Amino acid sequence: MINRIILVGRAVRDAELRYTGSGAAVTRFRIAVDRPFTNQQGERETDFIDVVCWRKLAETVGAYVRKGRLVGVDGRLQIRTYEDANGVRRVQPEVVADRVSFLGPPARGTEEGGAEPDDTGFADDLGEVAAADEPPF
Repeated sequence: MINRIILVGRAVRDAELRYTGSGAAVTRFRIAVDRPFTNQQGERETDFIDVVCWRKLAETVGAYVRKGRLVGVDGRLQIRTYEDANGVRRVQPEVVADRVSFLGPPARGTEEGGAEPDDTGFADDLGEVAAADEPPF
């Protein structure tokens, strides 16, 4: 069976880096992905897709993904189920990223630590980041 998703979109807000009780880094962020066609009113619709990264990939993404950043995500679809505060069962689709590519310069007005951008505005040493190992589930 195959479960593979490749997306390109812009971060809706800054990525949130956290650590599990066992010390594993996990980052969550959401990207906006435009549909390749227009609706009956001639407007392009957008899907908002949740992405989760683990360990080293999570730390890198947490440091560099800011609102407006264009990213490519390669991963797998996962459907998470949980009960909300009212006891209602909820279903949440999300992409578990194996790779995240930084496709454009940082969004204007953000501070990116680490890499120095070249004259095009792209940071030379960021490019593509891959997960080193599998998530703990």
